[in-house]
This record gives sequence, structure tokens and C-alpha cells, in this order.
Amino acid sequence: MFAAVAAVVITLSTLVAVRAQTPAGPRPMPPGVAGPAARQSLSFVTHAAFFSEETHRSPAIDPQVFVKDDAAAEGTGPQNIMHVAGLRSARVDDAPEAKLYNAAGDSLGFTLDKWFGASGSVDIDAVAGGGTRLTLTFKRLIAFGVYSLFRATFSADGQTYVPVDGDGTTNSFTASVDGGAIIVMTSPVRLSHSDAILLVLHSDSQEHGVSRGLIGINAHEQLIARMP
Repeated sequence: MFAAVAAVVITLSTLVAVRAQTPAGPRPMPPGVAGPAARQSLSFVTHAAFFSEETHRSPAIDPQVFVKDDAAAEGTGPQNIMHVAGLRSARVDDAPEAKLYNAAGDSLGFTLDKWFGASGSVDIDAVAGGGTRLTLTFKRLIAFGVYSLFRATFSADGQTYVPVDGDGTTNSFTASVDGGAIIVMTSPVRLSHSDAILLVLHSDSQEHGVSRGLIGINAHEQLIARMP
């Protein structure tokens, strides 16, 4: 009996000694794979909220979609978007059931509450070689809407826009019937605070490759996530 107890003590002592020699902390990740600490998670906001905060507008507006207003004259609105008479930029305090139009007066086929009701998030992981892997989740987009993802880079000289994937071959997708979408995409560059991820709806239901399209006509930025 005493011999058995002694054997157990020796075994536990040996185990403790082995663990004491094992380095603490997480195991190293395989080459080219970012560890959990490198991941960033961001939430998208509506383009209307982002634009209005940046330009100090109240009430908030979306300069890329329009509502009917018989008193509105033809002209050029924010972001230099020309619109026909009888339209003005949609405001967040407009009636939720208000129908939306493009700058030429063509119906977009959905209402204000549908446009502003979209949401999304993105998990951002650094990858070997300086790129960035994005895992994007969207809800309540326009059903069967054709979308693309662009990287906006802000500088003192203005903004530049390039497809998230770099060449525009994989940056487009179509939302499901319930407006949902999960996209995994790799950017060839490492995103920084100067960058934002833009979700663009193509109201002509066409992919536009390296171009966003005609803003306010067949291209409308619905959501945006600015890098911290």
C-alpha cells in the first residue's frame, strides 16, 4: 500500500517538473497566419451618419439617394452630385416609408427605412506579406442587390477609391433574399487609420469592376467602416 502511494507521489512530482520546464503562453501560430491578438473587429455605420458627422450636418442626410420634393430646384447637391428638379437629398428624419430615387429621378425600388436599416461588421486579420484578410457579415441589405466593396483612403488632397481586392475581380457580390451576406476577401495592402471600407450598392444591378460607378446615379454608398 505504501509503495503504491509513493509511486503516485513520484508520478505527480515528475509531471509538475515537466510542466515547469514548458514555456508559458500561447503556442506560436503557423507562418502566414495572424494570431488572435492581431484581429480587429469593426461595426459599419450608414454612409449618411458618417458623411453628416464629417461635414457637421444636422439633420443627417444621405447625398447619394433622393426623395421627392416639389419645391426642390434642379441643381448640384453635396458631393457634387447633380440632380433633377423635384428631388432633394434624403434626410434621416424623413418619413420611413418615403420612396427613394437616384439623382436622375429613377425609382430605386425601396424605401428610406429599408436603406437605413442595413447593418454590418468586419473582422480584420493581418496576413503575411502585408495584406489584410476581411471577414464581412451584412444584414438587411437590399434583397438580391448587387454590391461591391471599396477601400477609401483619406488624405489632405481628398479621397481615393480602389477595390478592396485590389483589381476588382472578386470585390462584388449579390445579397440574399433576406439581405444577408457573408464575404471573405483579401486586400493586397495592410489597412491603416487613413482607410475605410465602403459598401456600394449598384442600382443598375451591374458589377463595375475597378470603378464604383456613377455616384448618385447607379452607385450608392450604403455602409462604411473607418479603420481605428
